[in-house]
Amino acid sequence: MEAITLGEVGDDFSLVKQEMPTPQRKESELLIRVEYVGLNPIDAKLAKYGFPDWEYPHILGLDAVGTVVDAPVGVSPTIGDQVMWHSNIKRQGMLAYYVAVPNFAVSKLPEGLAPQVAAALPCAGMAALFALDKLQIQEGENLLIDAGAGAVGQYAIQFAKQRGATVYTISAKNTHAYLKKIGADKCFDYNDKKLLDKFKLALGHSQFDAVVDTVGGANTIRNIELLRFCGRIACLNGLPELPSSLLFYKAPVINIVSLSGAWLTESLCAQQKMSFMGNLLMNSVNDGSIKAPSIIPVSFEAEEITQALKQQLKGCVFGKQVVQVPTQ
Repeated sequence: MEAITLGEVGDDFSLVKQEMPTPQRKESELLIRVEYVGLNPIDAKLAKYGFPDWEYPHILGLDAVGTVVDAPVGVSPTIGDQVMWHSNIKRQGMLAYYVAVPNFAVSKLPEGLAPQVAAALPCAGMAALFALDKLQIQEGENLLIDAGAGAVGQYAIQFAKQRGATVYTISAKNTHAYLKKIGADKCFDYNDKKLLDKFKLALGHSQFDAVVDTVGGANTIRNIELLRFCGRIACLNGLPELPSSLLFYKAPVINIVSLSGAWLTESLCAQQKMSFMGNLLMNSVNDGSIKAPSIIPVSFEAEEITQALKQQLKGCVFGKQVVQVPTQ
């Protein structure tokens, strides 16, 4: 089968299209004909830095939609069903014609949902839901979402509003109107040199009850400083070295969000939870209660996908890049 592969990692990574063996499904796995692959910032980071135990050439891509072409007898979903999933980071990825996926980790597409939209949901949408669940957001709480214009941020804004939070977000100024339209109560320009003063003015004597920290690094330290005493933060990009004085002063409740951990720890419960989250995401978009980011089509060509991932590294993608895998 044809696949888009990574030969070696590095700053100047370059993908190629080549023939790879068609996977053979194991017991309790589905063989799926891939139709759409959603690209994420983590795909770009993995192209640059790689992952332990990967063998090369490696097929990239973690999010996909496709149709089941082979399945164990009596297993659901079954042959002919169109499904969406977030895949195992340890295994070969989704930028290929066929993949084998555990049946319990996929979600069946509801009638009426466009498959390219479904492919834009798993990684970002599940990360947003995991973050909000870990933060235990309550009605009336002040929540800060860093990088609200990213796909994770957009989903987090909308689900947080459904839970009754007052949502503040940081993003480029030209995205503010859209983010307010989907639920943000107050937007701040990340280029504003008086950003901290603007936070104080907006909050008065209050501070944030919780933060969805999507950027990491120095932003994490700033975001903890903005928390109230014993406030909660959900970090999607690991933790920098945190000043002990800051931890003593704020006593924050720190949560780490990792979808890949569900696979790395072989937690069947967590993998199945992702399937349930997939159903929630697709049904929410399908009934109009949640709006998915705009789709940016990418062709199944190595050079175009390489450039798309390098755009992800620059952080200049407003929307979701989705690759259509053509019929053979």
